Amino acid sequence: MGRSITIASGKGGVGKTTITANVGIALAMSGQRVLMVDADIAMANLSLLLQMQNSPITLHEVLIGEASVEDAIYSGPKGVDFIPSGLSLESYRSADSQRLKGVIEAVEDNYDFVLLDAPAGIERNVMSSLGSSKQVLLVTLPNSPSLADALKTKMVAERLMSKPFGVIINMMRGEKGELAKDEIMKMLELPCYGVIPYDPEVRKTFILKDSKPIILRKPNSPAGKAFQLTAAKLSGQEVKFDEVKRQGFLAKLLSIFKKKPEKKSTEANKK
Repeated sequence: MGRSITIASGKGGVGKTTITANVGIALAMSGQRVLMVDADIAMANLSLLLQMQNSPITLHEVLIGEASVEDAIYSGPKGVDFIPSGLSLESYRSADSQRLKGVIEAVEDNYDFVLLDAPAGIERNVMSSLGSSKQVLLVTLPNSPSLADALKTKMVAERLMSKPFGVIINMMRGEKGELAKDEIMKMLELPCYGVIPYDPEVRKTFILKDSKPIILRKPNSPAGKAFQLTAAKLSGQEVKFDEVKRQGFLAKLLSIFKKKPEKKSTEANKK
């Protein structure tokens, strides 16, 4: 039986789509049978990244009931299969996202991995994405607001009976003030499946004409190597995880936003 995994964050702009595309393709390159699903039926970001948003049959038609899921599966890079979403507002309004769970259940046994690229936030379509997979892989930036949103998403996923099992930390710059990997794991109580460094080459994916995901364009770049390592961890290669310590939800939120008081200057103390 395949693993169905929703890649989610709660916050937009953290790189869920980029991670889904690159990790999915890396898994396929390693010999895994992979299906990627653009579950963001409103924006179709993954479809845009793979330049498949104009496919004749998309997830929209499947969720409306006008097509079977098999009709919406296309061949993507390196042997990965892909279900795109469309850009039509009319079909989006008619699509019933609550059907998504049945769509995933109908195909997941045919694959080793089914990766769902979830929309941002916690509205209905996000709930459907989280509830349609058996597992959730969280994405966060190394800062407090993004981590707080990831924590909320984790709680929502657990209520929907989809198991959060790990976190990917994206756009790590190594700058002062960033949250450390150990801090993020402690807050989420999850092991880290990847630390993706900030890499200017990733940005070029969205600005170059006829560009491709970095795993295809520059696999030996810092981010490209990190995506391959994440795929290796997901596919079951031996991984040594750091210890994850547990603490209460309220304590987590307080810790995320707690700031150390600044010391007064010597001159101020003299006044």
